[in-house]
Amino acid sequence: MKGGFKPAKSGDYFDRLDPSTGLIASRAACGRQVDAEHMAAVATAHFSSWSSFTVEQRAEVLMRAKDLMPSYRNEFADRMLREIGATQEWVDFNIEVGMDAIEAAVNLALSYQATTPTDTNSSSSFIIRQPAGVCLAIAPWNAPIALGLRAIAFPLAFGNTVIFKASELSPACHTLLAKVFQEAGLPDGVLGVMTNAPEHSEEIITSLIAHPSVRRINFTGSTRIGKIIATLAAQHLKRCLLELGGKSPMIVLKDADLKLAAKEALFGAFLNQGQICMATDRIIVETDIADQFIELLKNETQKLIAGDPRKPDVKLGPVASPSIASRLSALIEDALDKGATLITGTPRRGQFIDATLLDHITPMMRIYSEECFGPIAGIYRVDSAEEAITVANNCEYGLAAAIFSRDLNLARSIANQLESGMCHINAATVKDDPSMPFGGLKSSGYGRFGSAACVDEFTEVRWITVAPP
Repeated sequence: MKGGFKPAKSGDYFDRLDPSTGLIASRAACGRQVDAEHMAAVATAHFSSWSSFTVEQRAEVLMRAKDLMPSYRNEFADRMLREIGATQEWVDFNIEVGMDAIEAAVNLALSYQATTPTDTNSSSSFIIRQPAGVCLAIAPWNAPIALGLRAIAFPLAFGNTVIFKASELSPACHTLLAKVFQEAGLPDGVLGVMTNAPEHSEEIITSLIAHPSVRRINFTGSTRIGKIIATLAAQHLKRCLLELGGKSPMIVLKDADLKLAAKEALFGAFLNQGQICMATDRIIVETDIADQFIELLKNETQKLIAGDPRKPDVKLGPVASPSIASRLSALIEDALDKGATLITGTPRRGQFIDATLLDHITPMMRIYSEECFGPIAGIYRVDSAEEAITVANNCEYGLAAAIFSRDLNLARSIANQLESGMCHINAATVKDDPSMPFGGLKSSGYGRFGSAACVDEFTEVRWITVAPP
């Protein structure tokens, strides 16, 4: 907000609890509709000045923010540990990807042609791109730095002002991003961060999407909330970019490098407790090599015992909330009741869930089709590559996928048949390059961050002609 950080007009605050200890992790302003409307007015008032900056001037500010990020490493680590139970590995991953996102946004804004002349017989024609206006950016708690910076940097780079709705589970992490931009010299009023208690999210989002000055929405989060946002945006004829849930398949063919596949499956399934939209949720393995592959994966997975990341050598922290832990336990129990085999994993301890592998997943189990978003991976045995494709596509989601095979021609052929926005051959489903088009198909959303595919998400294109008098 203009003039720095301010309390809510009501003076109320809400607390976020540490998932490891249950103690207060952070306290944030409890914003309401009146605060959202004020923030929209501030962003509107400062749009003209920020959009009049040259793209080079905007790039200079954003790159200063990128360069400042390492100096905030310890502060981000402390806030991520307390708010979401993040390990240091996940903090460092977030900072690296977040810095890359800023640079990708800057490079894209610098490279696009703002005005394109077109010769005609009777007049001069120009195709121009302009900033869209005020952008509402909504990022989730699970990767607060990487996804927060992505949500903010791309619209800023194209000259838009931004209202960033912080996650209720990571308000301290998200408000710290604003401090970085403030220190980098971003003018007052160009970026506002809205914090609110969970019970007021619908009120805040509804009022901001309805505000006439808000012209674009980008949202990363669950498919359930994404559908609500898409409906609200459609009611007001506003364009939105949605990066939603996933249930990413990893196909392991019988000619694959099994040690590599096991290593990448471990990374993809359990990084950040599996609380990643691209997490390897489904491991689809050809029956001929399934037992051998599972043994390799089991040897490493059983070492991932969940605990407080403050303790030495803990690589798997708590899940973010009691409700998430309860839902995951229910998925495991349902699968076991219906015939799945437990390879690794033990009963949960509060919000601590050890890395869990379940074998012999079938369509009758909830875990077959429901997104896990936790430290659980299911193993689906198939008899052929063709069956693997069918199982992989038999899902409402279509975000990321992976294929492991030494036959690259076959792997490329399979990749072309998978219904996913992204596919990686001989690499994990969790992979990020902010300069590439990032997004999904089906219930995983629409629109793209990164590359020229996202220019339309944050600009308006216009046609202007000039005829001789």
